[in-house]
Amino acid sequence: MKNIFRLFLGLSFLPILAFAQKPAKPNAAELHQAIKKLNVLGSVLYVAAHPDDENQRFISYCANEKLFDVTYLSLTRGDGGQNLVGPEIRELLGVLRTEELLMARSIDGGKQRFTRANDFGFSKNPEETMRIWDKDKVLSDMVWSIRETQPDVVVNRFFHDKKYDTHGHHTASAILSVEAYDLAGQASAYPEQLKQTSVWQPRRQFFNTSWWFYGGREAFDKMDKSNLFPLNLGVYLPLKGKSNTELAAEARSMHRCQGFGSLSTRGESTDWFDFIKGDRPKTTDLFEGINTTWTRVPGGEKIGKLLQEVDRNYRNDQPAASVPELLRAMEMIRALPAGHWRSVKLAAIETVIRHCLGLYLEASTAEPAVAPGDAFRIRLEAIHRSNLAVQLTGMRILPGLFDTLPAQQMEGNRDYVFEKTVRVPAAAAFTAPYWLSQPFEYGMYTVEDQALRGIPETPRFATVRWSFTVNGLPLELDTDVAYKTEESAIGEVWQPFEVLPPVTAAFDEQAYIFPNQARPVHVTVRAGRDALNATLSLDLPKGWQVQPASVPVALTRRGETKTFAFTVTPSGTGSGSGQLQAVVSLDGQRYTQRLVPIRYDYIPQQNVLLDNRARVSNVVVQTKATQVGYYMGAGDDIPAALRQLGCTVTMLSDKDFEADNLSRFEAIVLGIRAYNTKEALKFQQQKLLDYVQQGGTLVVQYMTNNELVVSELAPFPLKISRTRVTDENAEVRVLLPDHAVLNTPNAITQADFQGWVQERGLYFAGTWDKAFQAPLSSNDPGEPPADGALLIAPYGKGNYVFTGLSFFRELPAGVPGAYRLFANLISLGK
Repeated sequence: MKNIFRLFLGLSFLPILAFAQKPAKPNAAELHQAIKKLNVLGSVLYVAAHPDDENQRFISYCANEKLFDVTYLSLTRGDGGQNLVGPEIRELLGVLRTEELLMARSIDGGKQRFTRANDFGFSKNPEETMRIWDKDKVLSDMVWSIRETQPDVVVNRFFHDKKYDTHGHHTASAILSVEAYDLAGQASAYPEQLKQTSVWQPRRQFFNTSWWFYGGREAFDKMDKSNLFPLNLGVYLPLKGKSNTELAAEARSMHRCQGFGSLSTRGESTDWFDFIKGDRPKTTDLFEGINTTWTRVPGGEKIGKLLQEVDRNYRNDQPAASVPELLRAMEMIRALPAGHWRSVKLAAIETVIRHCLGLYLEASTAEPAVAPGDAFRIRLEAIHRSNLAVQLTGMRILPGLFDTLPAQQMEGNRDYVFEKTVRVPAAAAFTAPYWLSQPFEYGMYTVEDQALRGIPETPRFATVRWSFTVNGLPLELDTDVAYKTEESAIGEVWQPFEVLPPVTAAFDEQAYIFPNQARPVHVTVRAGRDALNATLSLDLPKGWQVQPASVPVALTRRGETKTFAFTVTPSGTGSGSGQLQAVVSLDGQRYTQRLVPIRYDYIPQQNVLLDNRARVSNVVVQTKATQVGYYMGAGDDIPAALRQLGCTVTMLSDKDFEADNLSRFEAIVLGIRAYNTKEALKFQQQKLLDYVQQGGTLVVQYMTNNELVVSELAPFPLKISRTRVTDENAEVRVLLPDHAVLNTPNAITQADFQGWVQERGLYFAGTWDKAFQAPLSSNDPGEPPADGALLIAPYGKGNYVFTGLSFFRELPAGVPGAYRLFANLISLGK
């Protein structure tokens, strides 16, 4: 495996390099800023719980105004959130939000790290969070991040006790940060880390407070701030041509799946910081007394003076003129004793020299993925656009794939192209997200390799190490091998080059309902190499049966797929559940993973490998609605679940909202957050209410209580709150035992509320008209009853249903009771 530490520190000094697979092409202003940054040795760590918790204005200020190394440590990858742009939830959402964070960092100039904690959903207090997270492991990862990034200042987004009412993950992140601050400097704390890093004690720690901790802007404006530290983050960044707040808004807007698009602002913008511990500044300067010059490194003073000269003499019209002095500085940095700043600045100056030379390096493939043991072809391209003496002296494709190239002098502005065929070792590891490669627990991912813990992505499998001499001095540069293709509507498209299994298989559903009888199950096999010949079979719960026992699989081309049908018969009668697993046997090995691509045009494509198990439940579910219309909101998998109930599901578009079209449906379901994401609903709302009045059943699923596209959600007054029940095992009490929704066509009992996942529900109704009936009540421990999870109002000849119950999580997870209750919702009035 490549040197992960070097990769993390060296490839992120230019924001454009967040798309690590695409060769960077910084402009002259970006190069000038990078040269200035070479002469600043300051580091900041910003700590919070989730993607989108970070303060982009502060991160951008530190990175672009102060020119510090600034890292955002998000304890989780946001796996438990919701998704406004697509159907990904849970661990797939965590992958998407990881990439969104990296895109935000590519704009604001920060770096990114994580811990092994996963986001298990909303937590109402830090005690609950600490029960579910493994506190010692999370602390270990936080200490590791402090030791690796060596921050002078640590800043917490949240307060470290329950003084302020906020998400339990938020408060826990600050509590743990305060502990990790001290532990990082103690050799007795996590001593196993010291084989790869060293102890580090930050200088001071702050809480980045805000008006929303104090009940509003007006209250905060009136309070005494004499003990707080103000910082104007609204500075203008000439080399960016933007105000810092404009740049931060662009970064903030990368959190698309959470709906955090932001308008840009200009002018002064003050943030406030509350001192926690360490060396308290005597002035209002957060960074007072911190030496950020080369004099903090023994033997570094001369380097600093030389880099000052490079900065003063830099020419935007001729960046290559700075290369000779940069080479001198590089040699001086190389001569320093091993240490943090030597590693950071050596990697940075090598990259600056590369781009000042106009040195473009590309290592690309014509295939997006390859299986272990297979060969692939790499196209290698090198060109420098300068008048300096540049010689290509060697080239290695790591790890040990190719190491031979005759040295040759490179003429300026002449393109050198080579092609090599190399073979991936049979034992090569897959390059899918590393934190999902091993079984993990509720609340914590499993990552055995200490070097991997915290880095945002899996290191690429193949790297080209280019060796040059420039003006007679050696220079080594690394380039990840990436997949490049051409799309007619876009042009050049890049994505990571992957090592993936030779074969994967996926069920057509994540969960299956078996009503005491056999049913077909379909499995799609995908070839990861050419000329695939294998055998497909199913592992079943005890007592279940399948026909046929196995089927042969023959696929000609990599990427080709074929779907196979099995008939699965459940064991016995009545309730019972278990798991199916598809097994592809190839060359004496069992392959049991499915490949899930995540494709959005604003992030690099991600290929995720997950266990291909599907949940099966032997349970009788009846429904009286067979024709169902579904209007998708932010994205969910409920239409597939409705088809499992035997419904014919029609996906509705805006052109379908005419009376004649809607009347053919026995029920219409609005997808999650439809009233937050579908502007057209403001024009369709009356048509939906007319549909109900004429005898239809409308099921409206959860939405947030802000940015609604309509002023009135229902035919009667109804207001959404932020109330939620986060304990998936919380008691559910029946308030109206004779209500049809609890009896027809399925008799709902307490057993139907067992086995729910992550939560009961969210964004319950807060107030509602007496026309609504509330058949259920629930609450988290120590809280008052919440009766707004399910409301039903007869309206005209039909029924209007609002539900905050988390069916979008329960149905894809195969929870039998959720299927039975949802079947009753769409069957109302039938």
